[in-house]
Amino acid sequence: MRSVVLDTETTGMPVTDGHRIIEIGCVELMGRRLTGRHFHVYLQPDRESDEGAIGVHGITNEFLVGKPRFAEVADEFFEFIQGAQLIIHNAAFDVGFINNEFALLGQQDRADITRHCSILDTLMMARERHPGQRNSLDALCKRYGVDNSGRELHGALLDSEILADVYLTMTGGQTSLSLAGNASDGNGSGEGSGSQASEIRRLPADRQPARIIRASESDLAEHLARLEAIAKSAGAPALWTQLAEAESQRH
Repeated sequence: MRSVVLDTETTGMPVTDGHRIIEIGCVELMGRRLTGRHFHVYLQPDRESDEGAIGVHGITNEFLVGKPRFAEVADEFFEFIQGAQLIIHNAAFDVGFINNEFALLGQQDRADITRHCSILDTLMMARERHPGQRNSLDALCKRYGVDNSGRELHGALLDSEILADVYLTMTGGQTSLSLAGNASDGNGSGEGSGSQASEIRRLPADRQPARIIRASESDLAEHLARLEAIAKSAGAPALWTQLAEAESQRH
């Protein structure tokens, strides 16, 4: 499954008061690993940001002078997210602003991105798993041991990278953000560079056979319930379910 972890920064809130997006940051995941492709842009909103918002993200009105307007990047942005599962923390906020930007351009079909993408809200997921606790991105970083020491201010690209790490840790399995391949960096939707070296450690042939512990009926029932919860939260079948269905069709 192709997923895009997404975050935005805005001039303030709510969107109904005419506030606009000033930064979009996205990173792509394939098979629960970063591909190196990303989309990142600062935007000229044609209005000033609230002082409170500037205090959160540190993006000043002066900095945004001369930056592109959303209309100039709308097609490239839409192509990057189209058909993907969008992983967003507090998705209603970001989705509302994105829909508004497309609506202001008169692009009504794109003004509801849920027609083109599935949405997984990590805030809702965290609230289900940790009811009554703080579930901000910073709180989740602390809870799951994700390093966010470089996050003095909010930033869309940095926050999407941190959220990717949090999401992978929350959902188990692959937790490393090492890239799936090598690529060259670029502006807009680009590919980062990086490589992963691995070392094979061979076990002795005469080692003691590992004990096989098979799942009980109650274990299987809990597993099925967890898959159903993931599907409900994500609006799409869990990756495990998709792989199992693909395997059954193969045989």
